[in-house]
Amino acid sequence: LIVNSWLVIVISWLFVVNSWLVIVISWLFVVNSWLLIVISWLLIVNSWLLIVNSWLLIVNILSWLLIVNSWLLIVNSWLLIVNSWLVIVLSWLLIVNSWLVMVVSLSRCRDKVYPLALPSASVVICFFNEAFSALLRTVHSVLDRTPAYLLHEIILVDDHSELEELKEDLDRYVSQELLSKVKLVRNQKREGLIRGRMIGASHASGEVLVFLDSHCEVNSDWLQPLLTPILKDAHTVVCPVIDIISADTLTYSPSPIVRGGFNWGLHFKWDPVPPAQLSGPEGATGPIRSPTMAGGLFAMNRKYFNELGQYDSGMDIWGGENLEISFRIWMCGGQLLIVPCSRVGHIFRKRRPYGSPGGQDTMAHNSLRLANVWMDDYKEQYLSLRPELRERSFGDVSERVALRKRLQCHSFRWYLDNVYPEMQTVVNGNKQQHQPLFINKNLRRPKVLQRGRLRNLATGRCLVAQGRASQKGGVVVLRPCDPQDPEQDWSFDEEGQLVLAGLLCLDVSEVRTFDPPRLMKCHGSGGSQQWILGKSNRLYQVSVGQCLAVAQPIGPKGYVSMAICDASEAQQWQLEN
Repeated sequence: LIVNSWLVIVISWLFVVNSWLVIVISWLFVVNSWLLIVISWLLIVNSWLLIVNSWLLIVNILSWLLIVNSWLLIVNSWLLIVNSWLVIVLSWLLIVNSWLVMVVSLSRCRDKVYPLALPSASVVICFFNEAFSALLRTVHSVLDRTPAYLLHEIILVDDHSELEELKEDLDRYVSQELLSKVKLVRNQKREGLIRGRMIGASHASGEVLVFLDSHCEVNSDWLQPLLTPILKDAHTVVCPVIDIISADTLTYSPSPIVRGGFNWGLHFKWDPVPPAQLSGPEGATGPIRSPTMAGGLFAMNRKYFNELGQYDSGMDIWGGENLEISFRIWMCGGQLLIVPCSRVGHIFRKRRPYGSPGGQDTMAHNSLRLANVWMDDYKEQYLSLRPELRERSFGDVSERVALRKRLQCHSFRWYLDNVYPEMQTVVNGNKQQHQPLFINKNLRRPKVLQRGRLRNLATGRCLVAQGRASQKGGVVVLRPCDPQDPEQDWSFDEEGQLVLAGLLCLDVSEVRTFDPPRLMKCHGSGGSQQWILGKSNRLYQVSVGQCLAVAQPIGPKGYVSMAICDASEAQQWQLEN
């Protein structure tokens, strides 16, 4: 019994111990659960830390990328700066090269020997309302600087001038002061430069016709270099280098060697001479093949002038005839050369001193005739720039078409391929345009000379943006003047810029010359944004050589355009507060 009792006690204690063990194990399970919960939270926290660390890594990579990108931007900026300097250096090298060519050619020209048996020359000078002094300067320079045995005659053609000094005074001067070689022919009505030259040529009897403008000064030894290539080949037409006589001071300055070209607006332009043309046996003094001529000064065999069809008599007054005869010379078996050793000064006036009868656009009329006779399918290049001319009448050209057929002339494509291949890039890519490269030469804000509303005297209205003054590329129009409107405030600065509301500059297209003026970002490089506002109140645009005018006919929409400068109020503007 005692043993049994002890066993019962021991078993009871074992039950107690077992209960405590169960309690301990339960607590261990509870602790383990909490540990699992803590571990789970730690895993969650660790996951978040991994996520944060990943983002930090991403941010760190982006930072490096930003650093690399910043360095690339810095390198790119330096490359742009270097490129700009290279462009500047190249531009100066081209200028220096042109002047070196001119200097070398002038020095080498003195050593040239020309044949004594050269053809005689009839110099034809057509004029209308020319300044008496300028006309006499032209005539006397020819008389004084031309060997007498080569000068057959000078034929002055007065195209019905209105100035009194060009009437009896000129008659008296020619008869009393000038040699018998000078003849004066007076047209009974205004014929224009083109038909006037044809009239002069009909009175000429020399072997070679030399056409000069009435505001020139020939240099010494100017004629022999022109006559020599014609002596070698009667189908050669030659032009002198045209030096510059200042319209303001009448000082004479030599020009660099360039050649003639044109754009698809059928405007003449000067091009650099390809280096290959200057590397011949005569170097910089040898004749230069020129795709076109400026038109004012050239010489050609008189018989060849007649055989080639003279000028197109259906063209009016002036404009386009220089390109027409240039195309005809090349396409019909001749050649057009510029002779560096012949130099003639020319007054380049800021505007034409006369208009066309009735204010007609003779340039458009003449260009249409030229395009329809000589340019074949390439006339579309011109008409795409002047779509308003598609339905315009240009007269009967059947005689000129027959002339082309009779002379068995080449196609215009042949002309582009063989004479002026530089135009091919524009022909093959119709919409490609070579925009001018501008270099911002001056970061300093230019000084403002005048400020105010720009009022047109013919309409009394002011020039404003058609839309907002801040709209780049927007056209400008005329609207009623409003002194309270800040978007009518123009500033004219020392660089010739016209800035509207301190935002954008008045700009013209140097490629699409018939586009209206627009507002563009100021580039500070002159050219298309350089204007001259003189005492005459005309706004003269330097790069296109035209004046800002109210579009004709004047309408309620107030359109403006660029036009050949004249004295009308439609081209007069005032900057007023």
